[in-house]
Amino acid sequence: MGGRLSRMKRNIPLHLMLIPGVIIVLIYCYIPMAGNIIAFQDFTPLMGYAKAEWVGLDNFQYMMDLPSFYQVVWNTIFISIMKIVSGLVAPITIALMLNEVRKSVFKRYVQTIIYMPHFFSWVILGGIVVDILSPSEGIVNQIIKAFGFQPVSFLSDNKWFPYVMVLSNEWKEVGFSTIIYLAALTSIDPTQYEAAIIDGANRWKQTWHVTLPGIRPTIILLACLSLGNVLNGGFDQVFNLYSPVVYQSGDILDTLVYRIGLVDNNYSVATAVGLVKSVVSLVLISAGYWLAYRFAKYRIF
Repeated sequence: MGGRLSRMKRNIPLHLMLIPGVIIVLIYCYIPMAGNIIAFQDFTPLMGYAKAEWVGLDNFQYMMDLPSFYQVVWNTIFISIMKIVSGLVAPITIALMLNEVRKSVFKRYVQTIIYMPHFFSWVILGGIVVDILSPSEGIVNQIIKAFGFQPVSFLSDNKWFPYVMVLSNEWKEVGFSTIIYLAALTSIDPTQYEAAIIDGANRWKQTWHVTLPGIRPTIILLACLSLGNVLNGGFDQVFNLYSPVVYQSGDILDTLVYRIGLVDNNYSVATAVGLVKSVVSLVLISAGYWLAYRFAKYRIF
């Protein structure tokens, strides 16, 4: 008992340092959750919460009756799942490749280059993507035309737009995600590689039988935790790159909420869509943490 009290006293300064962060989270994350009440009202800013008419589940019914609602849900899931899969495969591949590089100067140079996009906003990167994929002057279409093919309007073609979202997202995030796997690679016991070499294993077999099993708990953990992002298609990215031409394949739940709420001023329906998304995401996040504990023994506390 005495040891526990002494630890608590030692940790008091650390807990005090948490207070500003906790206050900010309460103000900007938890208190606004009371606004979800307007999902069950016919809300207008002039009437306010108190005088708004209660409509029960009418806003949810209106949401379900929207002609594009199910297509938007499919777009969100499709883009998100592709991002999750590529967000696992690409960083692992790059981490394995960098792990084989023996020249530290070259390795640091490559790491810096691939990490850099993570620190730019989608406002900046969106403009770069638009320029790169421009049908007339973009470098990608210049290469396509050099091989004798017709230029492709990647950002205005429903067939290509979802894949552009995935590839551009990987360009931005793959370097930062690689850090986790590079850190996991450092925890592998070097004697396992020595034993594999003695057994005659080449570099490929060492990677397959030593490296990948060594980082498997990290892979499982991140795969499980990523389930919570199934309904997060990436508002910033899509908003900066999409247009009405590609609503059919690029419109996601977050952009639908933006248009319904802030463009059409239908706050109640927008809140209903956001509330449904939040509830489903909560279930998926909870399932992800359970799977992370089940397969990777991960605990929050």
